[in-house]
Amino acid sequence: MKAVITVIGKDMVGILAKVSTACAEANTNVVEVTQSILSEYFAMIMIVNIDEMNCSLEELRIHIEKEVPSMTVHVMHEDIFNSMHRI
Repeated sequence: MKAVITVIGKDMVGILAKVSTACAEANTNVVEVTQSILSEYFAMIMIVNIDEMNCSLEELRIHIEKEVPSMTVHVMHEDIFNSMHRI
């Protein structure tokens, strides 16, 4: 099972490190990540494996938000993400 994490906001040092650390603490494995900086804004999409996750997706989102409080964070199960974006 996988989940999709998006993080968007004003760029600052250490965003990827903080989000990755929060994922590791939840026992999720980062499978794929892409990030962009547009002017002074940071945008990242991360795919994580949640097979052995030790918390809920909501708890993971809250933990990530605590690490990067000025950012907008979404955490969604891959099945829901795919259903939302199916044409």
